[in-house]
Amino acid sequence: MRYPGTIGLALFALTMTGAAAAQEAQKAALPDTTACPEAIVDIATCYTAKHETGAFITAALPKNWNGNLIVFAHGGPSVLPPTANGSKLDLNKYSYAVRRGFAWVASSYRREGYGVAMAAADSDNARKFFIARLGKPQRTVLHGASYGGLVGAKLIETYAKNPDGSSNFDGAFFNSGAVTGATLNYEHRVDLRAVYQYYCKNMPRPDEPQYPLWNGVAPDSTMMLKDLETVVDECTGVAHPAAARSNQQRQNLANILGVMGYPENLLVRHMQAGTLLFRDIVKNTTGGRNPFSNIGVHYKGSSDDVALNRDVVRFSADPAAAAMVKADGDPTGVLPVPAVSIHSINDPQVVVEAQSAYRDAVKAAGSDDRLVQAYTDERVHTGQSAPELAAGLDALMQWIEKGTKPTPQSIAAGCDQLQASLDGPCRYHPEYAPKPYATRYYTREVAVR
Repeated sequence: MRYPGTIGLALFALTMTGAAAAQEAQKAALPDTTACPEAIVDIATCYTAKHETGAFITAALPKNWNGNLIVFAHGGPSVLPPTANGSKLDLNKYSYAVRRGFAWVASSYRREGYGVAMAAADSDNARKFFIARLGKPQRTVLHGASYGGLVGAKLIETYAKNPDGSSNFDGAFFNSGAVTGATLNYEHRVDLRAVYQYYCKNMPRPDEPQYPLWNGVAPDSTMMLKDLETVVDECTGVAHPAAARSNQQRQNLANILGVMGYPENLLVRHMQAGTLLFRDIVKNTTGGRNPFSNIGVHYKGSSDDVALNRDVVRFSADPAAAAMVKADGDPTGVLPVPAVSIHSINDPQVVVEAQSAYRDAVKAAGSDDRLVQAYTDERVHTGQSAPELAAGLDALMQWIEKGTKPTPQSIAAGCDQLQASLDGPCRYHPEYAPKPYATRYYTREVAVR
């Protein structure tokens, strides 16, 4: 008989050496407890530990554990170092699963910055930690949100199955996942970096030492997010009300947003990726070589497209560097286990067309029978409600346990039923299908040095 969690550890020890040994075994196995988020403080015990890699692990074990485990991969990449409490915000946000009996574990990732394969390994380490210290689950599901969707896609194709055919993961669930892969996720930030410098000319300034834009910022720069916000606001006034912006700031902002198609409130967020994360990618992934190109891109939507395309800085990728980013962060599309991916039609940060790119990769890998995608319509990134999330997870669990493959229609119907027990709207659109990814962002020629 299988006994979940610490109960199993204690009973095993009891059969071997008696009650005293059981108590010692349980005490030795349990990690340190930590305060649970408010949403689950009365129904679960929370644990924390620091992994040997430097990552912080947070776990929650509900008192009514259903025997199943969610391994959560968080968004980002963060530009701030990880902390012991970093995962508690995600645990609180996605507490609906713990309230419904699922155990939950997540890694902070071992360091700030880019690294999809690194984050996937850290997330799998969290799964191993849970099994070693809290108990072996009956079923294990990967849940990836935003950038964590990409991390999760790489994790599933890498760690879901063992060489002997046994499984570490039984399924995957993504919400608002950046599942296009690192190459496409950063290509539009490449365009932003070049277009921004054309209009703003303050990273670098004309009187500062020059550096290639593909490096994001100067290699020896100590720029932090608050410094970036100041520089971008200097050029665009984006941190101030429209009435407080100068005419030049208004013109710069209108041109940048017109060319890129971003909402105003996400300009700094995308610039963060095109500067601080570019620096991290070049330093820690490609060994100082350029993985990015904007050769062949024709920009449009500005007040003078001819001048923009004539004078904007162009650069081509080192093929070896581009291959490194692809190997680290582009999903192959292989799905060894069932996956349910939900996404908002109106997601302002990770566009819904990302799901088209992922569908294409999964189909090319011959795994399309293991992927179901469904779409909501809130206008907030990772803003799905508790019943919307629970409907996706329930559909996945039924698929895993009963072999019943869900449909967008069945997920929507499940959401309607869950509103009786969970607060929040159901905004599924079962008929929706996203357009190709290339209809949203610029395409480019394959160019090398």
